[in-house]
Amino acid sequence: MNRAWTTVGAIAIAVLLQVAVAPHIALLGVVPSFPLLVVITLAFFDGAAPGAVAGFACGLMLDLLGSGPIGAWALVLSVVGYMTGMLEANVFAEGWLLPVTVALIAGLVAEFSYLVVMLVLGLEINFWSTLWQVVLPGGVYNSVLALLLYPWLARFLRTDRSVRSFRRLA
Repeated sequence: MNRAWTTVGAIAIAVLLQVAVAPHIALLGVVPSFPLLVVITLAFFDGAAPGAVAGFACGLMLDLLGSGPIGAWALVLSVVGYMTGMLEANVFAEGWLLPVTVALIAGLVAEFSYLVVMLVLGLEINFWSTLWQVVLPGGVYNSVLALLLYPWLARFLRTDRSVRSFRRLA
């Protein structure tokens, strides 16, 4: 039961940070995605199905608090959480390079997928300018944040094993 409360707390804090803090630390109009980082970390540790559930919960909360269509972020983060969770936690036994690389790829996939969903829903969006001005810089920004936040998130969310240093997180 303690693990469930930790997960719910991490998701709630990530969504609150996304709504309250992220717009204020935007760089060149690109806003970081704290829920994406939490979903990726949860998926690394718990696998595909819990990653998808965490992605759906984060996405639905973002959709309900935001101004976009309801369900778009829930769909995107569910798929990203599932795909990230399929990599299995054993792959991430040592180091930080692989989680940061996966965070970069997952961030790019999430932003690009959200752009595609918005286009499918009929919103008037310039595809190429959004791709170059939001999607690509957003993926880089999220990977830099993953580099900084992954060790702390891993330590907070990994409750089944003791973590004594940042060298061995999973």
